[in-house]
Amino acid sequence: MEILDDNFYLSKNDCYITDPERKRSFPSRFFLSSKLSFYPQILWYVLSNGAKAAFRQYTNEDWVKASYGILRTLENVGIIINVSGLKNISVFEGPVVFVGNHMSVLETFVLPCIIQPLKPVTFVVKRDLLHMPVFKHVMRSRDPIAVGRVNPREDFKTVMEEGVKKIQKGISIIIFPQSTRSVEFKPEEFNSLGVKLAVRANVPVVPFALKTDAWGIGKIIKDFGKIDIKKKVWFRFGEPLKIQGRGAEEHEKIIKFIQDCLTGWKKEEPNL
Repeated sequence: MEILDDNFYLSKNDCYITDPERKRSFPSRFFLSSKLSFYPQILWYVLSNGAKAAFRQYTNEDWVKASYGILRTLENVGIIINVSGLKNISVFEGPVVFVGNHMSVLETFVLPCIIQPLKPVTFVVKRDLLHMPVFKHVMRSRDPIAVGRVNPREDFKTVMEEGVKKIQKGISIIIFPQSTRSVEFKPEEFNSLGVKLAVRANVPVVPFALKTDAWGIGKIIKDFGKIDIKKKVWFRFGEPLKIQGRGAEEHEKIIKFIQDCLTGWKKEEPNL
């Protein structure tokens, strides 16, 4: 796949950070609220890509380009994005299970342009996303693993069966083990589903941590929250973990990795 930005994926680089000298777009500077310039552009991406997907013309390259466009839109309104540990995505040649925390809708939109150019990937998603107006076409085109989040036993069976099939085809899986998006990370709500899939499929887990509350959770519509340009966006990918036994030790390592990242990032934004 064509790499969209040489600054994003140079083999000698292990990280990406928004150019601190990058100027905000004119609409972002013109409107008093970042939401007024940001959301119309996001809606355009959703509508244009949804229409293409509805006619079964939506490719992996289209997905990456749209994801990358959204990343740039975030930067255009003034948000600094910091991604590290990029080499850990592809240090293992085959498919893996990516396991991380879930904070906002931002990661759903941005992770594809980070991972897909290096590894074919799809998500474990809530079944509701496959029925959302317009966006459902994009989501269905990615052939995700859909779960209901009502019956844990049924969800477990679905993820194990479909996940193993996709991994055998060379497709990596992104799993958010939390039941819902949350700014606060609670280890007791972070299940071991991703680790169990890795055990079943005999592949490593790549842990990732993120801080994406710059795109807030809305009070009325969850996906349309406050856009806070004072907050930075952080992603970090850890070293692949080869699961031993039932994976209890590795699950704890993933939790500690996420906690340590969140603690460190909080220290770097003392005034927020």
